[in-house]
Amino acid sequence: MTVSSGTKRRAKDLALQVTVVIVVLVGWKVWTEIADSLFFPPPNEVLREVWDGWIRDWSNTWDENLRPSLTRLLAGFLLAAVLSVGFGVAIGRSRALGDYVEPIIHFVRSIPPPALLPLFLVLLGIGDNMKVVLIAVGVFPPILLNTIEGVRSIDPLYLDTATAYRIPRRRRLTHVILPGAAPKIFAGLRISLSIAVILMVISELVAATNGVGFRILRAQRQFKMVDLWAGLVVLGAIGAALNGVLALIERRVLRWSRV
Repeated sequence: MTVSSGTKRRAKDLALQVTVVIVVLVGWKVWTEIADSLFFPPPNEVLREVWDGWIRDWSNTWDENLRPSLTRLLAGFLLAAVLSVGFGVAIGRSRALGDYVEPIIHFVRSIPPPALLPLFLVLLGIGDNMKVVLIAVGVFPPILLNTIEGVRSIDPLYLDTATAYRIPRRRRLTHVILPGAAPKIFAGLRISLSIAVILMVISELVAATNGVGFRILRAQRQFKMVDLWAGLVVLGAIGAALNGVLALIERRVLRWSRV
C-alpha cells in the first residue's frame, strides 16, 4: 500500500510544526533559567497554571472569562461583517457612491480604534454594548475595503452575461457578485479577526469585571506573573482556534475556486 505525496507532505508539515513548538519551549525554558527573574516564569509552571487555573476549573472559567469575552468578540465581529459586506457591495457596484463615501472611509480608517475608547466610554458607558461597538467599529474598515475591491475586481464579462440572460438581481448577487468577491472578503475577515481579538482585550483591560483581558489585568495588579503568562497563552490559543475555524469556513465556501 503506497502513501500519496499529499499525505507525505502533510505529515512532513506536521512534524515541522511540532519541532518548532518543541524548539520554542526549550528556548523559553533556557531563557528563563538564564534570566532568573520573577517576571519570566518557566514554561512548565505556565502550562501547569493553564491546566489548573483554566482547564480543570472549566465551569467557572467559562462563565467568568471565556464566555463573556467570546460573546463580545463574536457579536462585534459578526455585526461588522454583515454591515461591511452589505455596504461594500453597494459601494463596489456604484462608482458615484464610492466617490462620495470613500474619502470618509479612509479618514475613519486612519483613526486607531483604541483612540475611540474614551469617546465610547462617555457615550455608551462601561457595559458590553461599548465593547461590542468598539470591536465592530475597529474591524469594519478592513472588511468594507476588501469587499469593495472584491466587487470591483469581478470580470465584467460575468456581469454582462448575467444581464444578457436576464438573471434576476437577487440571483446575480448570490451567484455572481458575492462568489466573485468572496476571496477578497475572506482576506478582510482574516485581518479583522486579529483586530477583533486585540480590541476585545483592550476594552476588557479598561472597563470590565470579567473576561480574559480582565483576568490578565488582575494577575498583573496582584503580581501573579505565572497567572499573567497563562492568560496570554490562553489568549493566543483563542486567537489560533478562531483563525482555524475561519480557515475551515473559507476552504468550504471557496472550494469551487480550487477545482
